[in-house]
Amino acid sequence: MSLQIKPILLALRRHKAGTVLIALQIALTLAIVCNALFIIHQRVVNLSERSGVDEANVFVITNQWAVDRSTRAIDAQVQADLAALRQLSSVRDAASATGYPLQGGGWDNFVTMTPDQVKPTTDSAVYYGDEHLLDALGLRLVAGRNFRPDEVVAVGTQQAISPPVVIVSKALARRLFPDGSALGKSFYAMTPTPTTIVGIVDPLHRQGASQWDKAHAGQSLIWPARPDDARGIYYIVRAKSGQLAAAMSEAPKALYAQSRMRIISPTDGIQDYAQIRHHVFDSDRGMAILMGIISVVLLAITAAGIVGLTSFWVGQRRKQIGVRRALGATRHDILSYFLTENLLIGFAGVVVGALLAIVINLWMVTRFEMDRMSLAYVGVGVIALLLLGQGAVFAPALRASRVSPVEATRSV
Repeated sequence: MSLQIKPILLALRRHKAGTVLIALQIALTLAIVCNALFIIHQRVVNLSERSGVDEANVFVITNQWAVDRSTRAIDAQVQADLAALRQLSSVRDAASATGYPLQGGGWDNFVTMTPDQVKPTTDSAVYYGDEHLLDALGLRLVAGRNFRPDEVVAVGTQQAISPPVVIVSKALARRLFPDGSALGKSFYAMTPTPTTIVGIVDPLHRQGASQWDKAHAGQSLIWPARPDDARGIYYIVRAKSGQLAAAMSEAPKALYAQSRMRIISPTDGIQDYAQIRHHVFDSDRGMAILMGIISVVLLAITAAGIVGLTSFWVGQRRKQIGVRRALGATRHDILSYFLTENLLIGFAGVVVGALLAIVINLWMVTRFEMDRMSLAYVGVGVIALLLLGQGAVFAPALRASRVSPVEATRSV
């Protein structure tokens, strides 16, 4: 005989507590899992972001001075250091810098199109670099030219500069000049005079990977300056292909040969990009793993709850099932009954859960400045929870379908 929805609903009304508990469990699981999957996806995307750097061959040396130095002495030492690094047989090029892509935080400036503009057009990461920086990082120049040596100036600690020329990332160029005419155009980066775009690279990641940086993803600029910070400096070194280990071993020796009055940490003073990525995205990786574990545990608990409740109901209804079997119900009818019953409970749960998932996401958007979750995550979550529920109920439903008509003659 064909099953009707109405008898199932009447049966569920007699088991309100269990029905409501399972529906609420499904709703809560859906809400949490949808947002967890959204967070996991965001973190995984972060892990795979392109930096623009030749990561297989580039490493960074964090050099601190062991004694106070004047600006002139710092610049002379930096140039001597760079010359020594470039002479190494395993090194392709080297440059000094105030920061590097995926550093974990760094300098940024608001950008405007006019000097008296109150609200900034955007925000850009700021790098200092000479004519060697593009090659040292392995950046790809897609338009314009590199800096000329005569355009590069030495800049001391906290010294303000207004460089007449600048190299920008393609993302920043598009943001400032959407029509694609950025090359040769000017803008202001918290400077009193305009700076003209002479080159465009693509891509060039910002130093940071925070929520603020994500809002201005890839928007970076390079000023023609050789930093001579009295506190310390970064040396960007690009090894020849396949010689990264040799270059990382030889570089500190070359620097100490120039001057021993420097400090290079034995733990993180020299880092290749595998280490840099691991450090900057460690929290993203940890969050993705944590959200994954939480999702798996919640799904397992929900599945176990469905199995337990259905098994309990089957045990309670053995006489009723036997009667139905004696009246002509087939095994398929009994199986379909429990699958349909669970589907109705699951459907009620996912409707509530979908609304709850959206509410939780909106709260996180306002509280933690997260992006809004696509409804696709909710759709995938709904399908996954319904399939999980049907899969979980199948075994006890199958046992119910095997109840013999003889059960109808047994005492309760």
